[in-house]
Amino acid sequence: MDAETPQAEEPKAAELSLPQAFLLLATNDTDGEPEVPAYILRTTLAGAILAELELTGAIGLQGKHVGATGTAPQTDFQRQLELIRHKSRPHTPKRWVSMLEGRAEVQRVYEGMASRGIVDQVGEKHLGLFKTVRYPEKDHGPEAAVLKKIQAALGLKPADAAPTDTAPSTATPSPAPPTGAVRAETKATDARTTALIALLEAAGLLDKMFPEADRRRAKELAKDYWPACAVADELRMIRLAEAEAPLSAAPR
Repeated sequence: MDAETPQAEEPKAAELSLPQAFLLLATNDTDGEPEVPAYILRTTLAGAILAELELTGAIGLQGKHVGATGTAPQTDFQRQLELIRHKSRPHTPKRWVSMLEGRAEVQRVYEGMASRGIVDQVGEKHLGLFKTVRYPEKDHGPEAAVLKKIQAALGLKPADAAPTDTAPSTATPSPAPPTGAVRAETKATDARTTALIALLEAAGLLDKMFPEADRRRAKELAKDYWPACAVADELRMIRLAEAEAPLSAAPR
């Protein structure tokens, strides 16, 4: 994750799936370590898989449940699509996030980016027995292009843009645009970027990456996006369970 590194070119940005884009942004560029706890990484990646399948037209929200459509596009997440298509009874988005999350899928997406030269795969052994794998960035081009799109959607100036005026301003700040204006600008943002912003918001990364962003604008972009809402609901339940665990373990 590096929102400050300038990059003029935009290679391979359109080729990134949402799970790939999310993992790139959620991983430290230098040491290859996730910027969020493992459970957040796994849960949000599951939401990103649902979002990717929806964007390709493979699934959709049917009432309160997720269902497969009649189309069968080529996808890197065919296993998840087949699970949704052939499940004997429908499940809510939150239930699917819980079912699809896992360490193996995180590693598979990382390895896919490593095979394309976007990240390096670095292994370490501890006491000669245990191996941990990190994925530091190798090619910043794809991430830089994604960051540029997010900055544009949030109304932020790119990190490499020249300042228009270095003198301190004495002008009265402009009032915030009305909600309707924000909604109109939201429509102009492409669906993939909007989905990514919503997922970053659910994972708690948007504020860390873009602290200067207008919070109302960000929330408007992420509002009611069902894969991200499912991620937020699942993370809320995980945190609640963790908070209650010490109480249930205490002697009575």
